[in-house]
Amino acid sequence: MPVPEPFDPPPGQAQTLGPGLRRILAPNPSPMTWRGTNTYLLGESDLAVIDPGPRSKAHLEAILAALRPGQRISHIIVSHAHLDHAPLARDLKAVCGAPVYGFGPAQAGRSEVMQSLARAGLTGGEGVDTGFSPDQPVADGKVLHGSGWALEVIHTPGHMGNHICLGWEGSCFTADHVMGWASSLVSPPDGDLTDFMVSCQRLRRRSWHRFYPGHGAVIEDPAERLDWLISHRLDREAAVLAALVAGPARAAEIARLVYHDTPAALIPAATRNVLAHLIDLEQRNEVWVQGALHADSRFERASQ
Repeated sequence: MPVPEPFDPPPGQAQTLGPGLRRILAPNPSPMTWRGTNTYLLGESDLAVIDPGPRSKAHLEAILAALRPGQRISHIIVSHAHLDHAPLARDLKAVCGAPVYGFGPAQAGRSEVMQSLARAGLTGGEGVDTGFSPDQPVADGKVLHGSGWALEVIHTPGHMGNHICLGWEGSCFTADHVMGWASSLVSPPDGDLTDFMVSCQRLRRRSWHRFYPGHGAVIEDPAERLDWLISHRLDREAAVLAALVAGPARAAEIARLVYHDTPAALIPAATRNVLAHLIDLEQRNEVWVQGALHADSRFERASQ
């Protein structure tokens, strides 16, 4: 992992990142969110609030306090329906009246494979805002306009099926697809590693000035970070396959081998990442699953 940039801003204080762009850190630090969720305010008069964040009275008050004379919130944009990004959208809308934009409800954008697994009873490992539903669904390629700004919607399923990134003047708000401190969790059936890699390659084909992630500092070399992220996933795939050489194993068993230097508190998340790799490999006929597929299934390498 590239060494993360120093990042420890005070929660609740709007920090200027450039003309027309400010960031407010939500007060929700954790092993999965690092310092907390980044909420972005874009614009000079009509503001877009990108990822309002978790349900927090303090964070709601911080967003409203950041409004300057003559400014109003015209758009509330949610990148995906996880609990650290979406829930405050409802409270913010109730105060300012702006519509909420997003790709779709919490289960929107799931691949057919993940829909099938969900129907079979596989549940995710992350907190999902199951009640999230945007007022204005936005499709891939849609351009949202405000006074002095425009945002291109880029559907980037992988971390979650309804995940979107937002292109802005050669930069990109990448939410949890590309973060500023760690690789993204991919937790089936909400997350899909096959889709995640396709989304990475899609972003990599474009030339970006910088990324504004959902967690951590601004990423000043987007191409380098994407190259690392793709390489990191391929290395994890190789490690998962190597772990199966000794015989069939469950995701949790493989995670303890592959993520041997990971803090114990993060092993459950690592296990979900391993499961995502195993499902992807199973779809490509590189591993077999013993019996029905579920979170505790045993996997074996396909015959070579």
